[in-house]
Amino acid sequence: MNKPIAGTEVLLQPGEFYFGGAATRIRTLLGSCVAITMWHPARKIGGMCHYMLPSRQTPSRPLDGKYADEAMALFMLEVARHHTRPEEYQVKLFGGGTMFPGYSEKTNIALSNVRAARRLVKQHHLRLRAEDLGRNGHRNVIFDISSGHVWVRHQKLSES
Repeated sequence: MNKPIAGTEVLLQPGEFYFGGAATRIRTLLGSCVAITMWHPARKIGGMCHYMLPSRQTPSRPLDGKYADEAMALFMLEVARHHTRPEEYQVKLFGGGTMFPGYSEKTNIALSNVRAARRLVKQHHLRLRAEDLGRNGHRNVIFDISSGHVWVRHQKLSES
């Protein structure tokens, strides 16, 4: 897990997970990966994951934030550790951009990641507040835990 840089900003790399308090902003860059943010409006706590794939073929310990299902398990551990309930959090989903248009849907990692995010939100009965998923290109995402605001800049792939 990442530590805040100068106590205020965390740069989340692919496969990483961070959960913390109001003095933190988390930023990441997404292509076909997906970020899930969870924010508790009363407690001003929350986190973000940047997962790369829906799941592992053979799960093992420790939990790995590279995988959607394991990143969600990390969130649930933090929810319990902070004596809160999942339904108290506001959830937002970002990413899943197609980086290689033209590949078949069967091998489209971005689409698989988007489907995994939506399935996990339903499975855990979470309150989905916003999403910016799919299409082509990458996204810059900044999540401010003090306010719950998320800023997204979507850069589409140039059409050749």
